[in-house]
Amino acid sequence: MSKKMTKEHRTVLLRGIFAGILILAAAFGKLLVRHDPYQVNMRAAFQKPGGEYLFGTDNLGRCVFCRIVTGSRTSLFSALLVILIVFVVGTLIGAAAGYMGGLADEILMKTALIFQAFPAFILAVAVAGILGVGLRNSILALCAVYWATYAKLARSLVVTMKNENFIYAARLNGAPGYVVVFRYIFPNIVGTMSVAAAADVGSVILNMAGLSFLGLGAVRPTAEWGAVMGEADKYLQNAPWIIGFNGAALFVVVVVFQLLGDSIRDIMDASDKRKYT
Repeated sequence: MSKKMTKEHRTVLLRGIFAGILILAAAFGKLLVRHDPYQVNMRAAFQKPGGEYLFGTDNLGRCVFCRIVTGSRTSLFSALLVILIVFVVGTLIGAAAGYMGGLADEILMKTALIFQAFPAFILAVAVAGILGVGLRNSILALCAVYWATYAKLARSLVVTMKNENFIYAARLNGAPGYVVVFRYIFPNIVGTMSVAAAADVGSVILNMAGLSFLGLGAVRPTAEWGAVMGEADKYLQNAPWIIGFNGAALFVVVVVFQLLGDSIRDIMDASDKRKYT
């Protein structure tokens, strides 16, 4: 068992390092680029990968590599912002519903069920279409999609936990409801909620890129992976490297964060099993 757990922890550490490298590259990407990602240079249009332009250039002569690195900041940090918002909002709503129970619980959970009744990306497209084009609106659209999952998870955890002896003890000592929730319940559910958040980063990035590809997310010529691919789809035959390299970057980031979330979940599941054996 110990060897197995050690291997699992090493896997999480390795994948966490890769994820950290991606975040640092997105944060300090400007130090890695040689060209202005928005500078138009028609003389360099459609240059193939190699030489001065590592990943080639697009239809306006802009460096594809520079736009990918710059776009990583928009794509990754927008997704992390979505995760942060839905984590906080969903957890608060779910914890309040689970702790209070009664009519408030029923109303909040019925509302969450309504949002979960639709396929996630279809709902995001619908909300983004209503709100209008723009990165901010696409972030709000994805928040509207993902908050319900966190609310239901938090609610189920709180409903189970509020009957524990230490919660009864806190109540008997006169602790008000908000103190019980924030001091005694939240610290015990944040681990499970964080696992869900880590696992969702990849899907949020993918959905964000999908909205931008459809013209509902980042406004062109913003260097965001989905927007870049949506702009370059008409040049697929003449310059396949534009979509190819942007798609590869998107694939790598999504896979890294998905694998990281899976590894963290495995460790949490193993920890839970040891508690009950």
